Amino acid sequence: MVMPKMGESVMEGTILNWLKKVGDKIEQDEPVLEVATDKVDTEIPSTHAGVLMEILVQVGEVVPIGKTVALISTSSSDQAHSTPAAKAHTTKILAESMLPDEPMVSESFAALLTEPMESRFYSPLVMNIAKEENIGMDELSRIAGSGKDGRLTKNDILKYVQDKKNAPLQTFAKPIAPSVEKQETTIQKVVVNEIKPIEQSKPAASYTGNADIIEMDRMRKMIAQRMVDSKRISPHVTSFVEADVTNIVNWKNANGKMVKERDGISLTYTPIFIMAVAKALKDFPFVNASIEGDNMIIKKDINVGMAVALPSGNLIVPVIRNADQLNLLGLAHKVNDLAKRARENKLTPDELSGGTYTLSNIGSFGNVMGTPIILQPQVAILSVGAIQKKPAVLETEYGDVIAIRQMMFLSHSYDHRIVDGALGGSFVRRVADYLEKFDVKQGI
Repeated sequence: MVMPKMGESVMEGTILNWLKKVGDKIEQDEPVLEVATDKVDTEIPSTHAGVLMEILVQVGEVVPIGKTVALISTSSSDQAHSTPAAKAHTTKILAESMLPDEPMVSESFAALLTEPMESRFYSPLVMNIAKEENIGMDELSRIAGSGKDGRLTKNDILKYVQDKKNAPLQTFAKPIAPSVEKQETTIQKVVVNEIKPIEQSKPAASYTGNADIIEMDRMRKMIAQRMVDSKRISPHVTSFVEADVTNIVNWKNANGKMVKERDGISLTYTPIFIMAVAKALKDFPFVNASIEGDNMIIKKDINVGMAVALPSGNLIVPVIRNADQLNLLGLAHKVNDLAKRARENKLTPDELSGGTYTLSNIGSFGNVMGTPIILQPQVAILSVGAIQKKPAVLETEYGDVIAIRQMMFLSHSYDHRIVDGALGGSFVRRVADYLEKFDVKQGI
């Protein structure tokens, strides 16, 4: 039984819990273990019926996609004649055969390759780190990767950068080669053993008096790391626009009860906001993009993610794929379904990946505006604030008048590497225009 692929961008998973013990009988498609990815926690079913003979990875281990996690015997005769010693020997052979051909890395220092991996794929995050640290492609291709097929991960390059700062020249790294001269190897070993990383001093405690110290859960740690990475990668700029959504409020109030009785779903503002965003993304395709090195990747599919607050207080962002191809009722069904299953922890990894733009409805918490952080590798995110009654000036054929209107702020954060102020400001203004021109005569 191997770690299955759990989404287009998921490369590894963390073992959370084994639901079966060695010796337990397992039916095909019966859940065997729980795995956490950077997208979602999920149960992994057995691919075969049989008896669980060996568990090869333990709780807490990070396992790459395709690696063997357990051995299942599907033959009753095999189970009857196998001895503990034979099973242990078989396990050792199978486990060793599944190990990737990875370099032996020093426990204290990043490793270098003697031959560059010129055709290796690099993620946008790794490329951005390399660019910020002035690491050229030749140097990048010589850093040993711990990911699948030698892929260079974020942790690999960050360790390399840290070790490079802590040691002079490049003696911090031990080159990996199939064969080297004995004398040269001896010299390298001496250098590695003599150079010690500089210990970083911990910041002083920031609490005084009575306090509770609570360790972050896995999801909060993940969110924290992503937010720090995003602020480091993308130069954030935020533009604000105030929109008159009186027509939308009146339309929703007039149709909400009917939709609830007819379709069994609650009609919220979120589907209307997503429809306006999808239209604006078609008008401004450079906002529906990502950056890879010096290349701008303009996405043709409009996949809008929507931030959902979980009962734990954490956030998760399910994705509505091809949002521009759905009508208002279709979007309403999608929004309700994804939000409900997100709070029940029933989303699949694919429903959390592939987003090209993100919407966050901070108005549901009573906030009027904010400065949202971009969800990498996207280049922009929109927050919609609370709808409030305000006096506003209206232009009529009889002159200007002051009237009570339903107003809201739109906060648009964007990556200034690709989205300049004119584009970022024009985009959020276009979203506001679509909201203000909402057709109150349309049905649902």
